[in-house]
Amino acid sequence: MTQKDINSEQQAAPREECAPDVCEASSTDAGRADKRYFYRFFKRAFDIVSSGLVLIIFSWLFIILALVVKFSDGGKVIYKHPRMGKNGKRIYISKFRSMRPDADKLDCLTPEQVEQYKREFKIDDDPRITRVGRFLRKTSLDELPQVWDIFVGRISVVGPRPLMEDEVAEKYGKDAAKLLSVKPGMIGWWAANGRSNVTYESGERQKLELYYVDHCSFALDIKIIFKSILSVIRRDGAQ
Repeated sequence: MTQKDINSEQQAAPREECAPDVCEASSTDAGRADKRYFYRFFKRAFDIVSSGLVLIIFSWLFIILALVVKFSDGGKVIYKHPRMGKNGKRIYISKFRSMRPDADKLDCLTPEQVEQYKREFKIDDDPRITRVGRFLRKTSLDELPQVWDIFVGRISVVGPRPLMEDEVAEKYGKDAAKLLSVKPGMIGWWAANGRSNVTYESGERQKLELYYVDHCSFALDIKIIFKSILSVIRRDGAQ
C-alpha cells in the first residue's frame, strides 16, 4: 500500500468527536475537581502551618491555663468528647475542662434545663460550669486545645462545628451526609454569626452550617476567620 493510499484512508475515516455539550461538561467537571483538590491541599497546608505556629508561640498560655484548671478543683485538665468527623468518622475533640468533674450527670439540672439540653444540646446559665470554666467559655479560651486537633488533622481551622452523633441525626436528618462531607472546623460560618444566639430551634444554625458546605472557598474561609476574631473580641454569643 502506497503512502497515497494510506493518506486517502485516513481522510475517509470518520473522526470520533463528542457532542459539544458533553465535551464542555467534561471539561467543566475536570476544572472543578482540580479546584477542589487545590483548595483541600492548601487548606490543609494552612491548617498545619497556622496551628503549629500557635502551639509554639502560645505554649506559655497553654501551660498557664492548664495549671489554673488543675488547681481550681483538682480534676482533669483536658476534656475530650466524641464527635463526628468527615464522612461520619468518630473523632475526639479536646477542650480545657470548664465543667465540674461530674458534669455528665444531669441530676443537678431542673426539668426545664434538661428539656433545653435535649432541644438545643446546650443550657443557658449551666450550673455545671465552674467559675474558671465560665471565664474560659466567655473568652473562648476553653477551645484552645483544639489547635492540636487541627495540627494532627482531626478538624480544620474553618468548617462546620463537629457535632455528636445524635445531634447530627436529629437536627440535620436527610442533610446529615451533606454536613459530614467536609471536615469540621474550630470556627465556622455559624460560629462567626452569633454562635449561641443562633439556635437549632429557629433552623438558622442548620442553614448557616449547610451554607458553608455549599460555598466553601478560600475567600469564605478568610471572611470567617476575620468575623470570628471580631466575635471573640465582642464576645458575641459566647456562653
